[in-house]
Amino acid sequence: MTDGTGPAPVGDPLLELRGVRAAYGPYEALFDVSLQVRTGRALALMGANGAGKSTVARVVSGLVPTTAGTITFDGRDVTGRPAYEIARRGLSHLTEGRSVFASLSVEENLTLAFRRALGRKAVPEGLDRAYAAFPRLGERHGQSAGTLSGGEQRMLALARVLVLHQKLLVVDELSFGLAPTVVDEVYVALEQVLAAGTSLLLIEQHVDRALVLADDVVVLAKGRVVYDGPVAGAERRVADLVLGGPPTRPGPVD
Repeated sequence: MTDGTGPAPVGDPLLELRGVRAAYGPYEALFDVSLQVRTGRALALMGANGAGKSTVARVVSGLVPTTAGTITFDGRDVTGRPAYEIARRGLSHLTEGRSVFASLSVEENLTLAFRRALGRKAVPEGLDRAYAAFPRLGERHGQSAGTLSGGEQRMLALARVLVLHQKLLVVDELSFGLAPTVVDEVYVALEQVLAAGTSLLLIEQHVDRALVLADDVVVLAKGRVVYDGPVAGAERRVADLVLGGPPTRPGPVD
């Protein structure tokens, strides 16, 4: 845990949800959801369509309000705080889709993010780091972001996170609609982001890929946690739950 003046020790809770409930008008979407993302680690959040995964992502980033429970991020209660305030504390949320300014060039997208966060003088160094990590972006630096392939647009979004040293990246179906070879490239990029010290909350339709990257896994079913524990040794059980196996009580494998 940290007071916000420095990074939390690796393995300590960075993001914690306790008894969180959320709704869209009269429709209840989450019921007493509790989970943790540890500093320097990746948590895979899994479940069938409609299980509440994207709602968790929106609640965490301040886009959807809670109706009960608390959310703690980097040692501070951020329950009910606006999205921009949570983002300023070091949380990035990449939604399903492309998360770029389509009418701007690759370099303009990066420059806009780096200038605001790092200052004008640091922009050239930030661009160098982004292009070193993602050479394909350097090759297309003058190209309109809207004309990039889906995978390249995901890489552009990840480059911003990598250079800005965000504390937590919430990834919502980043590989959705991509060819398998492009998904491989996106996961290499996610590994780079994780290796650089950014924790991950990973929402993913590809169970096998997510479990290879993640340290811990939470499975949702109809807005409730039905499994919460380490990935190691639980792959088959998690796959059964995600694919519609029999319900089970929350907790790690016995």
